[in-house]
Amino acid sequence: MNPLRLAGGVAALALVALNSAGDALYRKALERWRVQHEAELKAEDGWLAVAGLFWLKEGRNTAGSDPSNDIVLPRGPAKAGVFELRAGKTTFRAATGASVPVNEKDQVRFDGLVMTVIQRGDRFGVRLKDPASKQRREFTGLHWFPARESYRVTGKFVAYEKPKMIPITNVLGQTEPEASPGYVTFTLQGRSLRLEPVTEDDRLFFIFRDLTAGWETYPAGRFLYASWPKNGEVELDFNKAENPPCAFTAYATCPLPPKQNRLAIRIEAGELNYGH
Repeated sequence: MNPLRLAGGVAALALVALNSAGDALYRKALERWRVQHEAELKAEDGWLAVAGLFWLKEGRNTAGSDPSNDIVLPRGPAKAGVFELRAGKTTFRAATGASVPVNEKDQVRFDGLVMTVIQRGDRFGVRLKDPASKQRREFTGLHWFPARESYRVTGKFVAYEKPKMIPITNVLGQTEPEASPGYVTFTLQGRSLRLEPVTEDDRLFFIFRDLTAGWETYPAGRFLYASWPKNGEVELDFNKAENPPCAFTAYATCPLPPKQNRLAIRIEAGELNYGH
């Protein structure tokens, strides 16, 4: 037997074994990430607990379990207190005799309920979280496309000279400029593609839509996070593409994909649509 041919065969087998071991490690890491992602969604303060969003009017906005309130709560005091909006500043004052504390995060908490003031454009609202929400109680679990290495790609990051402001529209129809540090070019299914991220929590945040949207995946599009570029490269792992919060609650104000991030390709990876 030719010793060179034998050595080549052994090397090839070793390479296959190495690749298989690497693939197994990746799949285990991906599964751990998916379990953690679902756990965060199901947590007492996760998106499944979001049970209401009440837009504030200028002046007094009453809150409590009595139906006559502007903000009707599922339980607690009939008259819990008043959110007062004046010239873009919101304050809360508890009703007489109601034990309704405000914590250091400017959240109103009682009977397991959490109310937080949010701002979207020029609108202010109170977001309600309730661990006993119907969505959380009846949650049936997430579903995913099978993991495929081919959907984990390395892209080239092209930085802008200075962050470029791009318009991002949310589900309320509001459009706000968001800073994009650059764009990423990559190849998928033999096609050259490009996505433009914004930044969130020191990560690249891609809001994108592909041709599975409205079929296997959430109609409005999905989210994908990636680490900051290293040596001009970014790893895009579409096996981690996730649904926006709006897939689970009607009380989220999700951003929609900008036109440059609407891809004319099917990305059969990541999270599938939830429910109907």
